[in-house]
Amino acid sequence: MKTINVVAAIIIKDNKIFATQRGYGEFKDGWEFPGGKVEQGEAPENAIVREIKEELDTVIEVIEYFDTVEYDYPNFHLSMKCYICTVVSGKLELLEHEAAKWLDKYSLDSVAWLPADLGLVDKLKDYLSKNRS
Repeated sequence: MKTINVVAAIIIKDNKIFATQRGYGEFKDGWEFPGGKVEQGEAPENAIVREIKEELDTVIEVIEYFDTVEYDYPNFHLSMKCYICTVVSGKLELLEHEAAKWLDKYSLDSVAWLPADLGLVDKLKDYLSKNRS
């Protein structure tokens, strides 16, 4: 099975997490943490900064590594490295996504997460309970 290596930004502001709704492809309308594919030879931390600039016209700072999700979709295996990030500049403009929301620990369950992203929700609730970003 083909493995796709991606990165995801868990962008936090005022103890809320930025979630985006896919506007294209097989998983259109599913909610996810924004990010994208890691290019060959690219460090994951650089990939996430590049992807957020491309998709949301925003510069972010990677604060810390959070988790890696390994998930088997029907046609491929997804390996997703996730990083806690903050906005440095920009307004998180939706260039590729359909919608976006800021979610606190109580509203993280209010959207239909894509299967790979869903596995992070409980860990993020704990993170938000312990941290005040």
